[in-house]
Amino acid sequence: MTELQGQCMCGAVTVTATPARDALGACHCDQCRRWTSSMLVTFPAQPGYAALGPVKTFTSSDWAERAFCEVCGSALWYRITLPGEMHGQTQMAAGLFEDAAGNDLKLELYIDKKPGGYAFEGERNQMTKTQVEAMYAPSEEGDSQ
Repeated sequence: MTELQGQCMCGAVTVTATPARDALGACHCDQCRRWTSSMLVTFPAQPGYAALGPVKTFTSSDWAERAFCEVCGSALWYRITLPGEMHGQTQMAAGLFEDAAGNDLKLELYIDKKPGGYAFEGERNQMTKTQVEAMYAPSEEGDSQ
């Protein structure tokens, strides 16, 4: 995959990331909708991405944090903080990168929370709130799945 260069709305934060897959995902959860006033569209980043500038993070749940530009508030990424197999996985905000726009939308999360006023064309994997949250639930042994 090709390394992408991006920036926040005001240009104070620059981001370099390599997509782990040629696919976009959209999250319709309550937090993403509040954060973006729509849905958060992302791509999974390979380890080793970099961000320079005034980045702030916010612990938004028991399993993740969100990063944003301290100056303009642009969404930067969503990162899994829960210990276990998914720890550190990062979803980069696709809008930061002009080159990410050509990728197809392959996944919608929290599909049962999506407002009725918009829809995407085409087929993709769609997961409900229950399905998504089951991925982050502790296993019977107490470890995250």
